[in-house]
Amino acid sequence: MNTDNGKLALQVWQSIVKEAADSALTEPVLAEYLMATILDHPNLASALSFQLANKLASATVPMAMLRNIMNNIFADPEIIDCVAKDIRATVDRDSACELYSSPFLYFKGFLALQAYRVAHQLWLQGNHSLALLIQHRVSVKLAVDIHPAAQIGCGVMIDHATGLVIGETAVVEDCVSIMQSVTLGGTGKVSGDRHPKIRKGVLLGPGAKILGNIEIGEGAMVAASSVVLKSVAAHTVVAGVPSKVVGQVDIDEPSTAMNHYFKGS
Repeated sequence: MNTDNGKLALQVWQSIVKEAADSALTEPVLAEYLMATILDHPNLASALSFQLANKLASATVPMAMLRNIMNNIFADPEIIDCVAKDIRATVDRDSACELYSSPFLYFKGFLALQAYRVAHQLWLQGNHSLALLIQHRVSVKLAVDIHPAAQIGCGVMIDHATGLVIGETAVVEDCVSIMQSVTLGGTGKVSGDRHPKIRKGVLLGPGAKILGNIEIGEGAMVAASSVVLKSVAAHTVVAGVPSKVVGQVDIDEPSTAMNHYFKGS
């Protein structure tokens, strides 16, 4: 593992622990909750396994089973590095997020993404039924539906998240920001590679529907409520139903700027 990556995960965890300890002092009513979710755990992997298993468990899907599975997945340093990058991305990009502990404790976009990371590893290992079970529990509990076979990079922010759908053959590269009610879907009953490919640094606005095996080029932006049926060139802004090119992006990664306004061509 890259040492810098290990440092990031440790730094993020140390920030979460400090924030939780401070909150336990200033808001004593939360002390027991913060002990159970953060302060009683030795590291980010352990705490995240507990948090997700607690959120997703049911009478027929016991927490202990989920936690054991998740502990094994999050023991992989590369995966926990992605977790840390997702937390940092949320703090950096979400104007409503000031603490590293906030996405970990309260933001279902972050939690759904980490549950996907577990399901994806299970899928790659051939444990398809177990992966689909986790997908199902995330859909029921968090209103986010990400197929475990989809490929999602690191440093991804899913803001608000309600109604998000990502299909089986979709690809989301690093440093993408996705708002609520986005669909990365197919166009019918076509089989095989049939879902969108979202390249690095893309910003997908609220309610955007991107359908079919098309590419949203690096650093592009899809405006709110757009329906995209054709590939979008890099650093281009599209809007409308169906979408059309309405401008160019003047920064490398609109995903980090989170500016949904644009000037028309």
